[in-house]
Amino acid sequence: MIFQIANALLLGGYYALIAVGLAFMMQVMRVINLAHGTLAILAAYAIWLLADRLDVVPFGGALLVLPPMALLGWYLQRFLLERSARGGELLPILSTFGLSIVLDNLMFQQFGADTRSLSPFIGDLAWASYELPGGIFLGKVPVWILLAAILVIGALQAMLARTALGRRIRATALDPVTAEIVGIDARKTAAAAAALATVTVGLSGLALGLRGTFDAYSGAPQLLFAFEAAIIGGTRSLWGTLAGAMILAFAQTIGAMIHPQGFLLGGHLAFLAVLFARLFALDEALRAPFRRPSQDERTNA
Repeated sequence: MIFQIANALLLGGYYALIAVGLAFMMQVMRVINLAHGTLAILAAYAIWLLADRLDVVPFGGALLVLPPMALLGWYLQRFLLERSARGGELLPILSTFGLSIVLDNLMFQQFGADTRSLSPFIGDLAWASYELPGGIFLGKVPVWILLAAILVIGALQAMLARTALGRRIRATALDPVTAEIVGIDARKTAAAAAALATVTVGLSGLALGLRGTFDAYSGAPQLLFAFEAAIIGGTRSLWGTLAGAMILAFAQTIGAMIHPQGFLLGGHLAFLAVLFARLFALDEALRAPFRRPSQDERTNA
């Protein structure tokens, strides 16, 4: 049981890392980026190319890939999301969905259907582990991914709360028109937020390549895990994304313990349970102003 709990914690760390960028765009910029998973796979392929063709260690390759990913996020906001948002809330979702399809097929055309992994390029680290009391072994790479997720979420939360850029991002998210009136360049601020989110996507691509395999169409499952973790965690804080990722990972682990095919089902059931609970709470909150007071309430009034 302790082994399953430890594995669930490490899996939750990966889910948190891949979900934080999506949650950041949803919570801060009110945008659902359906190309999120595909962009993670794009970053993984870029790091793999550097390792395979130029013998660049994946960690060094990530340092080279993250700046272009930030630039990609900047232009994605300026030339796709910003323009599509003028057509309503639905159009940006459809635009990123179309972008994911295009990128998926381009990567398939370039790399084929073969799976890739970054673990062959890190030597013994791919299977190295920490030994805990009781004969429990934790892989070093999953542990590092969990720590990276905590650091990234903490850094983003601190940036939003304590820096001028964070205040500009929050102001732009609340009311871009008013933000412009008080001197904030809403367009640049939104683009900067998208760049930060896309950097975290690049990190999740590195994590995926180090802990498993990927192919051209691996983006959709990663998007699903990220979306479920972000929704379970709620929209109050990015730390909620970490909690949501842990809940998702534990639900999947419990499902796998109950039945060999229950891994995904356990996560989906946890997601649906949280979703319906929130919809019920929202319905009750909307009905409250129109509810007839009880006899006791009328008497007390």
